[in-house]
Amino acid sequence: MPVKPKRIAIRKVFLIMSLVIVALIIGVGIYGGYIYYKADAAIQRIAAPPSLQHEDPLVDNSPDDEEKKLTPPLIMLLAGIDSRDGGAGLLNTDVLMLISFNPQTHSASLLSLPRDLLLKPKSLPSRKANFYYAYYSIKDKSTAIHNTKHLFGDLLGLPIDYMVVVNFDALRQTVDTLGGLEIDVDMDMKYNDSADGTHIDLKKGLHRLDGKQVLDFVRYRKSNQGTGESSDFARNDRQQQVIKQIIEKLGAFQQISQWGKVIDIIGENVKSDIPQSELNQWIFNFSKIKPDHIRSLHLESQWKSPYVYVEKEGLIDALVALRDEAGISSESPINLEGVGTMDK
Repeated sequence: MPVKPKRIAIRKVFLIMSLVIVALIIGVGIYGGYIYYKADAAIQRIAAPPSLQHEDPLVDNSPDDEEKKLTPPLIMLLAGIDSRDGGAGLLNTDVLMLISFNPQTHSASLLSLPRDLLLKPKSLPSRKANFYYAYYSIKDKSTAIHNTKHLFGDLLGLPIDYMVVVNFDALRQTVDTLGGLEIDVDMDMKYNDSADGTHIDLKKGLHRLDGKQVLDFVRYRKSNQGTGESSDFARNDRQQQVIKQIIEKLGAFQQISQWGKVIDIIGENVKSDIPQSELNQWIFNFSKIKPDHIRSLHLESQWKSPYVYVEKEGLIDALVALRDEAGISSESPINLEGVGTMDK
């Protein structure tokens, strides 16, 4: 029986919210030099440190002619980590998403990977997919993004150009900076998990929710406290409600101090190995993507405790689609020996 990842509702929220907010932030230079300075400083914090930018063979720092200066298609690994109070400070990645982005066609394809997917790298122990970023971070934080990116690229036969790590706390802080959101809660929601610090308690009806409550609202899937289970359609509606309000509130900002706070949140909660020059171009191009040009790829999966296994042919088709979006030839067969599939 197919199984849905525990936090599928939050995946698009963190992808779209984080990237759209960054795109909006970069566009507010009209508010003066102070905001431009803040935005530039945030990008410097998000981008790869200059000392590391020349070490990755996937990064081409050679001079380009005018045609090559256009941002090329790329494949990125997005990881969301949860460092909320009560979460034990774990660096396990609760969200794992592959994004193929084509700035020439202003389109993107997205593939969410189950956090409990079994991975079997040859040089490391077999573990859930969400284990490896934490593993590399404990060994050497400065190389964790680089090593995690290449591990997933090798296992999936996919040339991953960059990795972006987003702290879940970015959503909470952003909503609090916006003064909360007026949310029409569609059902009573109660769920408690002391292991990861999740304590959801929301009542049906229209409420002004703070950042923590909005995070609970988009995370809710099922209850262990007597309330009903959420449907996929309801979770999608919640995502859209939250994203729409965030964008509307950001667009209504009038004060420099408000923009400064949001810029600081993004700079403190998003890290990547993207060179600063490419990050600038990529952010501007991302803002041109239309919602109907974003394709979500889906996987059939099955839970066999303690791991999730995916349908092999479906995963191959999704990986080929990601390659096609980025204009990469798919002539060689994809070897998935290091991935837990349902036919094994």
